[in-house]
Amino acid sequence: MATLLPPPKRVKLTHGTAQIPEKKPEPVEPAPTIVVQFVAEDTGTPLGPAVNLPADLGREALEALVNSLSGSDEDPVPFAFHVPLPQSDSQKPDKKSPSRTPTNAPTRLAVTTNIFTDVLKNPLNTYTPEDILTIHCTPQAVFRVRPATRCSSTLTGHSSPILCASFSPTGRLMATGSGDTTARLWNLDTETPSHTLSGHRGWVLCVEWEARERLLATGGHDGHVRLWEPIKGVAVGDAMKGHSKWITSLAWEPIHINPANPRLASSSKDGTVRVWDTSTRRLDYVLGGHTASVNVVRWGGTGDGVLYTAGSDRVIRVWDANGGKLLHTLKDHAHWVTTLALSTDFVLRTGPFDHTSKRPSSDEEGMTSSSEDQTTLNYLD
Repeated sequence: MATLLPPPKRVKLTHGTAQIPEKKPEPVEPAPTIVVQFVAEDTGTPLGPAVNLPADLGREALEALVNSLSGSDEDPVPFAFHVPLPQSDSQKPDKKSPSRTPTNAPTRLAVTTNIFTDVLKNPLNTYTPEDILTIHCTPQAVFRVRPATRCSSTLTGHSSPILCASFSPTGRLMATGSGDTTARLWNLDTETPSHTLSGHRGWVLCVEWEARERLLATGGHDGHVRLWEPIKGVAVGDAMKGHSKWITSLAWEPIHINPANPRLASSSKDGTVRVWDTSTRRLDYVLGGHTASVNVVRWGGTGDGVLYTAGSDRVIRVWDANGGKLLHTLKDHAHWVTTLALSTDFVLRTGPFDHTSKRPSSDEEGMTSSSEDQTTLNYLD
């Protein structure tokens, strides 16, 4: 006679659904309390006395504890922790046969979660909860950006958006151009307005200081270039006219090339660059090689001067400043070239001035000082 097995138990229904018995949680292994000595990785010196703490203390809590022991509570530093493994006989270097020395054997255990999980339960661990565990602490690199919490002053005066700004070579004045058709000069020592320069019939799109701070040039949406005397805040003669569209950029001739009467270059949306004689405010010559808007012009200090121009035709052109002969054409850009930067920009802009605020007494002294700066920069390059 065959043995009959009892029928399976019916699943208990609760509100029409089967009630699945819950699994009992696995018992959590209690973490022991251990004695830890924190030491600096670079010097090996203790960061404080040995402390008694639970082995499952998290890494963030360990960082807070180490910062507290080292007195860095207000400005905490992140740390990396590891416990060195004692070397066994098989891991020690073989003096007779260095090639037999193991190279891939781990020598430390990194603490990424807590000591209990990463060290005591690690198969490579040889420590016991009764040992004093030495943890090496390595400070990590910290990159902080301190927010600007203080504004020294707010300079108000323009009635429309500010479109351009430029510090003077000495850093004591600042010029701004605006959509209200004016340029303004500001005294940065007193942080107050100095002069309002009125004369343009359109937006003031660019402002540029002469390297000895004797003149300020402005270019506007009206296609005019104007010169100003910054001390008195008055215009120097009439506007220099010739461009058929608005001015996009201005550049002065370096002071070490022409200290007495430096020329001025202006680029325009009309696709040309015009070089002006500022002593007579007359046109010297026109550069017309671009087929679209010339977006920027720079006057380099190499040799007797070199002009760099770049435009919306995706071309950069290099010109001889004496006569306007084309020297090089660079055509590798796939879209508009909107800006240029020279390695000598700072030296050319500050001219003969330096951190000592010393002013040259003559054109010759200014030329000598600027030439020395240019020669030094060329030597470093």
